[in-house]
Amino acid sequence: MNRAERDAAVRQIMERTPPHVPRELHADVVRRGSRMLRRRTIARRLLWLLLLAATVAFVVWAVIAQPWVEPPSETTPPLTDW
Repeated sequence: MNRAERDAAVRQIMERTPPHVPRELHADVVRRGSRMLRRRTIARRLLWLLLLAATVAFVVWAVIAQPWVEPPSETTPPLTDW
């Protein structure tokens, strides 16, 4: 059985038996689905906000600390009075 024949068989089975969902169950599923979608959207926004805050905190720290600048040497005294 090749792919086209399998697809045709699945379509035939799905068209033969119409899905029957009770009305109460449909309303409950729609309510839960919208709640899940809302929670997922809020979680995604909070994660983006957290990422933005971490990026801003890192940039502020990098500007203040300047980790790319080599610290001054403290092992030899400065040369004075030549």
